[in-house]
Amino acid sequence: MALVIDLKPGEKILIGTAVITNDSQRTRLHISGEAAILREKDVMQEQDANTPCKKVYFLIQCMYISPDPKQYFQKYFGLLKEIQHAAPTLSFVFLAINEKIMEGHYYKAMRDARELIKLEEELIGHATQAQPAA
Repeated sequence: MALVIDLKPGEKILIGTAVITNDSQRTRLHISGEAAILREKDVMQEQDANTPCKKVYFLIQCMYISPDPKQYFQKYFGLLKEIQHAAPTLSFVFLAINEKIMEGHYYKAMRDARELIKLEEELIGHATQAQPAA
């Protein structure tokens, strides 16, 4: 069964290590086979990984597109320990992400990491609101 992706004019998609840019019209692609596929909206640039949970997402993204995903495990699990120490309430999310990583389901782990980023934003928002005005 092929993956069907509709691209807007000018939208980019990463397939394997190739970046494909759509022309000026909507396009529908039917993709068969095994390759890392990321829409432009799902790609995080390293400079945009400016919070701990965004760094987690970036590392999982690197695992997904890499021919050797395990090269990112040490950085990922080190960062995971730091985050869990600072915010133990996020442990349940990491359990789900880790399970997917260990099974090699990196795209699904990225999806869970997006939820992790939302939780991080909520935690930061609560911490900011709780600070007394100077």
